[in-house]
Amino acid sequence: MRNAFMMLSFTLLLVPMLALAQTKRAMTFDDLISFGRVSDPQVSPDGKTIAFVVTWQLKEENKSASNIYLVPVAGGAVKQLTNAKGQNNNPRWMPDGKSIAFVSTRDDKSQIWVIPTDSGEVKKISNIATEASGLIVSPDGKWFAFNSSVFPECKDEESNAKKLKEVEDSKVKAKIFTHLPFRIWNEYKDGKRNHLFVMPSDGGKATDLTPGDFDTPPIDLGGSVDYAFSPDCKEIVFTRNPDAMVAISTNNELYAIPITGGLPAVAGEPKNITNNPANDNQPVYSPDGKYVAYRMMRRAGFEADKQEITLYERATGKKIFLTEDQDYSAGLVVWSPDAKSLYWTAEDKGNVSIFKTTVNNHTTSKLYSEGFITALQITPDGNKLIFVKERATLPAEIFSMDLSNTSAEAGKNVQQLSFINKEKTAPLAMNPIEPFWFKGAGGTNVQGFLLKPPAFDASKKYPLIYLVHGGPQNSWTDEFHYRWNIQMFASRGYVVVAVNPRGSTGYGQKFTDEISRDWGGKVYEDLMKGLDYTLATFPFIDTTRMAAAGASYGGYMMNWFLGHTNRFKAIVSHDGTFSPFSNYGTTEELWFDEWEFGGTPYEHPELFT
Repeated sequence: MRNAFMMLSFTLLLVPMLALAQTKRAMTFDDLISFGRVSDPQVSPDGKTIAFVVTWQLKEENKSASNIYLVPVAGGAVKQLTNAKGQNNNPRWMPDGKSIAFVSTRDDKSQIWVIPTDSGEVKKISNIATEASGLIVSPDGKWFAFNSSVFPECKDEESNAKKLKEVEDSKVKAKIFTHLPFRIWNEYKDGKRNHLFVMPSDGGKATDLTPGDFDTPPIDLGGSVDYAFSPDCKEIVFTRNPDAMVAISTNNELYAIPITGGLPAVAGEPKNITNNPANDNQPVYSPDGKYVAYRMMRRAGFEADKQEITLYERATGKKIFLTEDQDYSAGLVVWSPDAKSLYWTAEDKGNVSIFKTTVNNHTTSKLYSEGFITALQITPDGNKLIFVKERATLPAEIFSMDLSNTSAEAGKNVQQLSFINKEKTAPLAMNPIEPFWFKGAGGTNVQGFLLKPPAFDASKKYPLIYLVHGGPQNSWTDEFHYRWNIQMFASRGYVVVAVNPRGSTGYGQKFTDEISRDWGGKVYEDLMKGLDYTLATFPFIDTTRMAAAGASYGGYMMNWFLGHTNRFKAIVSHDGTFSPFSNYGTTEELWFDEWEFGGTPYEHPELFT
């Protein structure tokens, strides 16, 4: 491998900091981590107020802290509701609109608390030894449902607490693994399973609704929230993978379980309502209780298949495929209050757009396509959508869309409600990304994005950074990424180009599919043709100073570049796969490799290259 692989060679491309206008300057790392990260907007029952979370990075402590804020739906001043150490997040309104339940680590354990929205003392509700997360509130306000990671052999709270203490007190810290998965990303399972609990909202005993050696919600491939109360509070639907070997399975299923009694006693066995060998997730009851909407994939074992919005008719068990004819993969899904339509998001050629689909005639229309949408809510009167939007020049903020005025000129019915990062971004010089299209492998249209550095001068020559995304089923979008932030790359005087080659999402399922079993084929050709187009179209790029960088699959492609081209002076491979064969022996997600490479290494060794 050439010396270009060494990250130190990246410094050969450095140029002096550009002299910017007096009022603007280039972004620094300290700027990037100083932004408040806005998330999880929740609309009050009266439709007048939004609760949301802002997370701040504490550089000196090498940790983060989050708190809950309020902003009027009509627009106005933001009020900070909580002000405690640690994580204070997952806000959920109580039905009377006078208080908010949330999850907090203020006493070092993740537990459920309730705080009045006007004045009054915060109250601790749960005290679960295995802690609580993923809070939802029943429509009648009597119950909290939440997730806790427990020892499946322990039958009650006391035995879980005892087991935890034994593990903590043991001088033996070695771990023995007997089956997959033993780790999920950066956390060891340690013999625990995710279980769904329900407890009275005023405190008391928590009941495990999903005992056994299964994870609820599933360990991976789930939705934003994977359990929900029915409108009449007599049933809960949840997501679980029932297969014995989940490391080779994407078979997440939806189950409905009736609950009854003063305490939520299980009134029957969970009923599988999907019976689909592929992935089902993110259940949402219709407001009238007639349907459960959920996202459904059709191909078992494929984690990047199209997510279709499907309705389960509770009275008959009938399945209604709402977005079967749409070549978009559904993201977040919410019901209209009258249960006649669903609003949903999907990746869409560099944006995450908002769509509306009617229940009766399955008509789908695109409502908004600007930037990257990461949350979606609707006001109780159905007149406004509330969402979090970000762009390459805009850290995440809360926005609203007036649904009574969707015929307005594009964007005119959209209002920014929060301005958490306005003062921090004001002095920064950030250019918007510029989309372009070119012909990739086989003449297929491929999209790329170009970002110019601060104080750009078209008469000058600039070094190039060519970025390749991971996934591989993923995409570069008009977002403000807090790790691979495109503005940070440009801030030191680079032109940045990011291409979405074969395998990228948001360009139709066929385009996404065309990377599987072909990691170094059409993708590589798309990327090289994208580079050719870039150099032929943008004369301000210095062809003698070009670097490439990527992570995960992008890192794999960096390693591929090293063996197939000498066009780059420096190549950065961040956590890149260099041997799919050995990767198969170390991953907890065997389904991924078996789909991408057509089976196991001993069945198809020629594909594991």
